[in-house]
Amino acid sequence: MKILVVDDEADVQPLFLQRFRKEIRDHEFEFDFALSGEEALGYLKQKHSEVVLILSDINMPGMSGIELLSRIRHDYETPPPVVMMITAYGDEENHRQAMENGANDFLTKPLNFNLLKEKLKAFTA
Repeated sequence: MKILVVDDEADVQPLFLQRFRKEIRDHEFEFDFALSGEEALGYLKQKHSEVVLILSDINMPGMSGIELLSRIRHDYETPPPVVMMITAYGDEENHRQAMENGANDFLTKPLNFNLLKEKLKAFTA
């Protein structure tokens, strides 16, 4: 399953590659990374049919994760990718906006990778 991780923090990529070493090696998950909402939309223009799931940070410079989510839901109806939103703040407003814009799930930082693995496996089951 191909997963696009969208986060403006550069340390996210090595962290995911380390935490999902076994799953990547066993070809359960394949990760690609975008550092902004704009970069994610460019990636999706070329490869949206490959991406099954998108994990997006909410608080990013430029286009926010909520704006990205809204654009994804507007532009990619079939097949609609699963979109999980991630934020450092567990505030209700971000959660409400994410759900109103069609998020499938919502996670808070610091990420609990065991919980994330369970959720990802549930979406692929």
